[in-house]
Amino acid sequence: MLRELPADLEAGNRDRLSELPADLLLNILERVGTLDAVKTCILSKKMQKLPTMLSQIVIDLSTDDLVRIHTVVANVTNKILNARSSKITIRKLKLKFFLSPSHCLSIGKCVGLAMADQKVDSAEFEILTPRNGHLCTEAYRLFFAQQFNDFFRDCPDAFAGLTGLHLQYMRFGESDITNILSYCKQLESLSLFMCDEGVSSVLHVEHARLVELVISYCEFKTVELTFLPNLQRMTFNSWPSCAENPLALGFVPELSKLSLAKACFSHKTLELSQLLANVPSGNDLSLDFRSEKIWIRPESPKVLSPCLAKLRFVNLDNLPEECDIAWTMFLLEAAPFVVEFCITVWNHKCHMESQKSYSEKTDVKWEPSDPDFKHKDLAKLTIYGFQSDDNFTGHISRVMEAAVNIKEVSLHDRKVCKVCAVKFPHVEVHPSSYPRTSDEKDLLRNKITETLPKASPAVIHFRS
Repeated sequence: MLRELPADLEAGNRDRLSELPADLLLNILERVGTLDAVKTCILSKKMQKLPTMLSQIVIDLSTDDLVRIHTVVANVTNKILNARSSKITIRKLKLKFFLSPSHCLSIGKCVGLAMADQKVDSAEFEILTPRNGHLCTEAYRLFFAQQFNDFFRDCPDAFAGLTGLHLQYMRFGESDITNILSYCKQLESLSLFMCDEGVSSVLHVEHARLVELVISYCEFKTVELTFLPNLQRMTFNSWPSCAENPLALGFVPELSKLSLAKACFSHKTLELSQLLANVPSGNDLSLDFRSEKIWIRPESPKVLSPCLAKLRFVNLDNLPEECDIAWTMFLLEAAPFVVEFCITVWNHKCHMESQKSYSEKTDVKWEPSDPDFKHKDLAKLTIYGFQSDDNFTGHISRVMEAAVNIKEVSLHDRKVCKVCAVKFPHVEVHPSSYPRTSDEKDLLRNKITETLPKASPAVIHFRS
């Protein structure tokens, strides 16, 4: 005969979660995705109304998960928003869903009603297309843009209140994107991936509230940021190779962070002095060369300094391994207030378009810096892909000689990508010469510092 369970074990079988106060339960539920919160609340009658009281509604699944349960997104969104009290503010509404007419319309209508009846601080749509990559032909992109335009037209209240919009694989008609921007007056973040208004079209961007803009793999001949008084962050990836002036920065007085990425094979280069002429507040600059040719032109400090007067952080990513990195010195010469300078040298096969080495990658024409040049603000130099050769040691010595107050030099081996090894097994990779032993590291420290006129305050770290 079974004996009775001890009282403490019997108590442990109770549903202790649902016994917590409602405000504490809501705090816990808002730390997980909304769909997980709904699943949890189904288990208890006491908790079944909690999803309608959430101040954050976030459905941000992976693409694979969305393929399996894309109908659930519309159903859950409807049930939560339609049963809410108008007295509860929605602090964050973030929905990722497929561009499916019936589901889009359902989501758009209920979000529009919620915006009309309730206070919504932040609302974001990330809209995926059923086809992407090489399967998304021009015909599909035109079709998806038409579907989006229908969705946009049928749900005006939802789009009028959006603060974030992320689109992909759409080829719009002329002025469609301009019309979207003019109607979405609350928009603060816009992301376009493989979206445009036709090959070699020009995109004019004007918006009073936009804070962040991301444009990737679009076929615009030029993106003109005409009037963006609140823009703070801009990312521009992979513009067409034929573009003479891919980015024109007009009235962007608050732009502080600019990220540019491009794999280049042509002889066309950008002049930062021209590109950044209207960016007085820029303090963070990232340039990604995708392991191909360097596509910016070294310029004299006299020309470039006015544009980099407030620059504090510089990141040069994926420089080709064949490239002499001494040319990067011109940025330090032109930016006297930079405090952190990071360089990544890496032939990253996954990002490279050629999978080959081109001799012109090393052809960076740069006049050597003034031997008496001094930089007073640089505190940290970081190099990924460091190798034990004169290309690196000589450059580090030169930086340490110029940066009189540098505190730290952080050196890392090449970054590792497991996908590269599997995807490109035939591509030869030069063995790394990164130091492994304490003796090798000490020898390199001595080699880097032996030519310095006096002891440097910097500590050289070899990061494993």
